[in-house]
Amino acid sequence: MKKDRVAAFTDAVLAIIMTILVLELEKPQHINLFSLWNLRHSFFSYALSFFWLGSMWINIHNEWHGIEKINTRSLWVTLILLFCCSLIPYATDLVSRDFYNKAAQAFYGIFVFGVTFSNIWLSHIIESENGNAQLPYKIMKKRRQLLWIDIGIKIIGFIISLILYPPAMMYSVLLAAAFLMIGIRVLNLDWYEN
Repeated sequence: MKKDRVAAFTDAVLAIIMTILVLELEKPQHINLFSLWNLRHSFFSYALSFFWLGSMWINIHNEWHGIEKINTRSLWVTLILLFCCSLIPYATDLVSRDFYNKAAQAFYGIFVFGVTFSNIWLSHIIESENGNAQLPYKIMKKRRQLLWIDIGIKIIGFIISLILYPPAMMYSVLLAAAFLMIGIRVLNLDWYEN
């Protein structure tokens, strides 16, 4: 299969998922500042999930820019990645309804881990299918190293959310995303700038 078809399918599915996120936002009973303030956890959950999925899409787009070969393994892992992504709107809705609920935060965390591990797995497969002599594969390898730190931050957030403070899961996703963005910029791992 041509990589363009897989990239187009991934783009379409992620666009639908990100659109569903906004449809799940709770509406205020009365439109005033107080009612909107009461929905701040919903807005935060939505914004975090939207930009987190968006940044993942940007990184996938950057990594796929230089690849040539796609095989059945990469198709299946892409499908697993999109499955985990498809449950993010549902998990986001649960968290936004009860932001301080341990089970909701843990459920959200499970799918965040699913997306992150699928990303790492997909990166390994793409690199092994296409060789590792060219620049994109060196960048992919360095990004994967950053993703392991990203996972460490999320694991700490997950544990804290189960033991002490449930919103720690979402805050760890925010912290990990900020770490990745800064790490990619500092290490100059943007494909288009290399």
